[in-house]
Amino acid sequence: MNRSDLTPDTLTYGPAPESAERALAWIAKRDGRFGHFIGGESEPPVEGGQTFSVLNPATGKPYAQASLGTAADVDRAVRAARKAQPSWWKIGGHARARHLYAITRHMQRNSRLFAVLESIDNGKPVRESRDIDIPLAIRHFSHHAGWAALTESEFAGRTPVGVCGQIIPWNFPLLMLAWKVAPAIATGNTVVLKPAEHTPMTALLFAETCAEAGLPPGVVNIVTGDGGTGAEIVGHADVDKIAFTGSTSVGSEIRRRTAGTKKRLTLELGGKSPFLVFDDADLDSVVEGVVDAIWFNQGQVCCAGSRILVHEGVAAKLEAKLRVRMEKLRMGDPLDKAIDMGAIVAPVQLERIERLVAQGRSEGAEVWQPSWSAPEDGWFYPPTLCTRVASADTLAQVEIFGPVVVLMTFRSHREAVALANDTRYGLAASVWTENVNLALDVAPKIKAGTVWVNCTNVFDAAAGFGGYRESGFGREGGREGLEEYLRPEWDGRGSSGQRKRLPRDPVTPDPAFDHGRIDRTAKLYVGGRQVRPDSGYSLTVPGGNGTPLGQVGRGNRKDVRNAVEAARRAQPGWADATGYNRAQILYFVAENLDARREEFVERLAVISGRRDDANREFAESVRRLFSCAAWADKWEGRVHHTPYRNVTLAMREPMGTVGVSCPRERPLLALISLVAHPLAVGNTVVALPSEDAPLVATDLYQVLDTSDVPAGTVNIVTGHHAETLPTLAEHDGVEALWHFGDAGAARMVEEASVGNLKRTWIGPARDWLDPDQGGGPEFLHQATQVKNIWVPYGA
Repeated sequence: MNRSDLTPDTLTYGPAPESAERALAWIAKRDGRFGHFIGGESEPPVEGGQTFSVLNPATGKPYAQASLGTAADVDRAVRAARKAQPSWWKIGGHARARHLYAITRHMQRNSRLFAVLESIDNGKPVRESRDIDIPLAIRHFSHHAGWAALTESEFAGRTPVGVCGQIIPWNFPLLMLAWKVAPAIATGNTVVLKPAEHTPMTALLFAETCAEAGLPPGVVNIVTGDGGTGAEIVGHADVDKIAFTGSTSVGSEIRRRTAGTKKRLTLELGGKSPFLVFDDADLDSVVEGVVDAIWFNQGQVCCAGSRILVHEGVAAKLEAKLRVRMEKLRMGDPLDKAIDMGAIVAPVQLERIERLVAQGRSEGAEVWQPSWSAPEDGWFYPPTLCTRVASADTLAQVEIFGPVVVLMTFRSHREAVALANDTRYGLAASVWTENVNLALDVAPKIKAGTVWVNCTNVFDAAAGFGGYRESGFGREGGREGLEEYLRPEWDGRGSSGQRKRLPRDPVTPDPAFDHGRIDRTAKLYVGGRQVRPDSGYSLTVPGGNGTPLGQVGRGNRKDVRNAVEAARRAQPGWADATGYNRAQILYFVAENLDARREEFVERLAVISGRRDDANREFAESVRRLFSCAAWADKWEGRVHHTPYRNVTLAMREPMGTVGVSCPRERPLLALISLVAHPLAVGNTVVALPSEDAPLVATDLYQVLDTSDVPAGTVNIVTGHHAETLPTLAEHDGVEALWHFGDAGAARMVEEASVGNLKRTWIGPARDWLDPDQGGGPEFLHQATQVKNIWVPYGA
């Protein structure tokens, strides 16, 4: 059946077009002409500078004009970045985290605009842009906001590289930008980035996003242009690091040009990734894996699974299933949400694909394509399966960068590994088998930076990505990717003006807060609801001068039991949430707490009588929420090198339900510290807030209510600790108990915890404003336990 036979009136297929109205309006508002983004402003090219047309791959027609960056443009951008870098580093990790978080939120608010513009620019299906590229790009900025907050503590003795020149390809324009910009600015560097000449538009939209989010001028600079513009960035004497993603040939030239210059260099280059299918694999899953491996983004993926290596016993069956599936793939308008494949990015790339396939035919390959026709307008190439290909043939060795896959067979797993490694590249690989022993035996033997088991093209900001051999070196993503943007302090090429300690937020006066205009008795907070205490009694809360501030509920044994039950019901779901999701919620709490700064500072000032201290405590509370959010997807396990044929996975797991007893001093900061750390790693919490200042806690649960914190995740029981703490310590449903309150109660807590041998942590007196004493790894360590999973392997 031809694609033309599929009409909106059939059940087989109906178009679902995405509107391009907003994207086209954004372009039209700028008259379709775009300059560079330098020093926080849109800058036209230098006098006499040229422009070039930006083309829509689906139509072949121009829709915008971008500036062709010259040496003068690059120099302006580098000077702006150099000027901004010392101050950007000196503001400290928490301040940088807030900026990255702001970028995250602005991108989220405009996510559909980014997705549509990306598909117009690149030709990929909007379904991929919407559901994969843009969310992953946003995820990188959110994840690295966390790393920014942790830079000083986790990378002590290391400083930013300085000014980073970054050159990205056209296959994932915004995602590649995020991979490079997020870790660079999180660690205090500044950036001069050149997007690919075919796809500059989302980079320019991102530049506007940075300005709208309040990023300081010069931290991120975008210079559009072609290969000559990139060469100017590489050769600029005041650029400290080059990060490049693109072809191996260009990467090799960059290596030559930077040799001896002391420039740091990371290269993520080409690939010819193997897709190994063993005879016990689920072939239906394999077929969908092939779709994701080679026809995702029209095969324009550096780690595309372009070499299917399949056991000869199931090769014929797999080939038949692939042909059936290929017939059902839909190719067409990238803005149609119902299509599977869009357009090739440019005529030059389409010509390359056609030439290499023709060469493969001449070498004896059997080339099969589905019966339907590709669209005639624009630049399209159908999914292509090539068989009768030898390992040394062109189609098996050369990166085609299109929707073309070769299928070859093997007899043993040793032969499969040999074929997989028969390439000059080493970027990625996929292994498909139901035998975990075989998978874990084969995966380490494949020379590639990433090996997926029973999946493919899976990426995340928390995991590093990069290649071996001629696929380049260095990593992007994860902790290892972050380290590419840092130098030891003793390295003379590092930036100047380092600040080892986190700077404090400035103390600013706050307007008076009006208390008590409406009589109010704060309730307990249990199971996501405000509830009256079972006792039916309340307690008066005095201020610093003895004047009553209000009343809170007097919790009793039943209230504590209800809170524990609510926490236990919520804990499995909260633990199953990804670290990323938990981080997002903690960031949201920080965001909503910060929006009520004046109210909380006034409350703290009335309690303590010291406004400066109140300002500092509030600022550190927000900072600590950011830190906990940062750790949520980074408090990871390890792989132990035990002396057997196995992988021993040491997995950090939450304790479960954690009870916390807060001290009297620093009521907001102590409560945040004792609640947010357990939450970050998947625990639920029953909190007994400061006896002297419980109104801070009852104010806080209003923030929790507006921050998507799941019901039962945080429970707050006010009252006398002498009445509530023994019940919490004796309760068998509490897996861990932290007591930072009255020192005289410490022995009672430990003795009462004997019933279920819950893990206790008796907190000493501490300076809660000190990040080393009030938060960080020790708190996370106390909130988790380690499970070792031994997985033997070997074929």
